[in-house]
Amino acid sequence: MRLGVIYPQQKAGADALLRGLAARLEAGGLRLAGTVQSNAARADGGRCDMDLRVLGGGPGIRISQSLGPGSRGCRLDLSALEGAVEEVRARMTPDTDLVIINKFGKHEAEGRGFRPLIADALALGLPVLTAANTLNRFAFESFAAGLAETVPADPDRLQAWIDDVLGDQRIAV
Repeated sequence: MRLGVIYPQQKAGADALLRGLAARLEAGGLRLAGTVQSNAARADGGRCDMDLRVLGGGPGIRISQSLGPGSRGCRLDLSALEGAVEEVRARMTPDTDLVIINKFGKHEAEGRGFRPLIADALALGLPVLTAANTLNRFAFESFAAGLAETVPADPDRLQAWIDDVLGDQRIAV
């Protein structure tokens, strides 16, 4: 059981890093489960749209909702997030090489979202890589109970961690 976490320095720093990593790993033949996130600018100038791509051939899922101009409430669509969790769960098998979860965020910190799936993946012996920001770092570390390995938010260091995790299963990418 291996759990890696990135603590990005920039607000959306992990999104691009994990998207690029997943693309390289998939191109190299690894069997991935999980999600990566993209944020798309809105034509109306409102806050960005948040989209997840479910790894392993899953769909793209918009997890944000438009609350209108000037809104300040949480725009996360909880139903869409839970749908993404179920899409990942349906693709996670004992043959999965790596589970990537784009973020251990507020809902995971509260025990919801991808948190149960991360625990299930680890219980199956699947390695998991995620990211957590400073707001959720304490909750993540409490959840991980000292088992998480901090991985620098650098493509080469991430690849080295994955190579170490996969050992002889490693596929050159």
